[in-house]
Amino acid sequence: MTRRVAIVSGHFAPSNLVGAQRARLWSRYLPEFGWEPIVVTGDPAFYEERPDPDLMHLVAPGLRVIHASTISTRPIRLVGDVGVRAFRGCYKALAGLAARREIDFVLVTIPSNFLAPLGRLIHMRYGLPFGIDYQDPWVNRWPGVDRPFSRAWGSYRLATLLEPWAVKGAALITGMAPGYVAGMLERNPAIAREAVVAYMPMGSAPEDFELVGALHRPPFLFRPDDGLFHMIYAGALLPAGIVVLDAFLDGLRALQRTAPQAASRLRVHFVGTGTSPDDPEGYRVMPRAERAGIADMITEHPHRIGYVDTLNHLERSGAVLVLGSTEPHYTPSKVFQAMLSKRPVFAMLHSESSAVDMITSSRAGRVLTLTEQVMPAPGAIAAELLALMSELHEASAVDQTGFEAFSARESTRALAEALDRACVKGLRP
Repeated sequence: MTRRVAIVSGHFAPSNLVGAQRARLWSRYLPEFGWEPIVVTGDPAFYEERPDPDLMHLVAPGLRVIHASTISTRPIRLVGDVGVRAFRGCYKALAGLAARREIDFVLVTIPSNFLAPLGRLIHMRYGLPFGIDYQDPWVNRWPGVDRPFSRAWGSYRLATLLEPWAVKGAALITGMAPGYVAGMLERNPAIAREAVVAYMPMGSAPEDFELVGALHRPPFLFRPDDGLFHMIYAGALLPAGIVVLDAFLDGLRALQRTAPQAASRLRVHFVGTGTSPDDPEGYRVMPRAERAGIADMITEHPHRIGYVDTLNHLERSGAVLVLGSTEPHYTPSKVFQAMLSKRPVFAMLHSESSAVDMITSSRAGRVLTLTEQVMPAPGAIAAELLALMSELHEASAVDQTGFEAFSARESTRALAEALDRACVKGLRP
């Protein structure tokens, strides 16, 4: 018997944000495992971020998507977070589905964290089981949370109030990895005892790359045939990842000193690393590269490019760069696209990140591990870069059999099994 799940996601295609991909990928494969998805999301006409129309080609055919009414940020921007602006609209859409008995479960994937209470509200009114999926920890001690009345302080205080209310009575808690929900489970022991808890990574979808190949687009950030070795990093830089970036730049400086000929051939392209997704002048990497004396090895495209264009550049690069974070739980979602690009991966990741095993077990590239206190030495980074540039990478050398364990289909299988168990529990208000 097919059951129906409403997946609530603040952003969805054509949104280019990473968080939108979780719902898109799950909704593609859920029908294979006995669940019919209905996506409830904000109105894309009122997203603040630049859309990527090509993403609509990657949405499962026939998927039912409800674009809930969303407050505009124009002419006056009172609040930017789409979870706040679409909260009422998403609630009305979910209530309608529940009242008509069109859904059997509500799953909210966060961020936006402000949408998380929707599950419990529907649960209290209609008795439907609900779950929350953590793409990031909700309560997180970002820099500045200890400064009274700062924005970070206010967000942290609000999170500590909202999260325990939102998770109470949840039948299901999922996350990208255990570290994403560990703090919440520790603070809410009743949820740890009563809810089904499951973990699944973002996963990778070969179908996405098939579309990219069919478009035959030339990359616009570099020329693949210019004799240089092009490495690309695509994605945001988290606060806890800046120190990892600085360590990588120190490694480039060491390469320039010890192997100048190789360094002269290397170009590292940073994309989407700016201060905001759509600010073409919000450079964050170039100023650091200039201070390190390696600006000639770096280019930065601060604002995001489209998801399809990103995959195209990964496939045409000499290698894909993945920089992690000092937070042990952090598993960069970009790892999955990097592995499927069939280009060698060069990664610097926390030793406890699940992505370390993903890359090493599939022989997809080289990984340098780090901890909160200790970064890889510049000389070690330079040596690994030199070895990478000296190798003739063959896609056949990658263990493709290991990819399925990290695929979006396998992630969705794990979600469907968790949904089945959560429905059996049948938690009620």
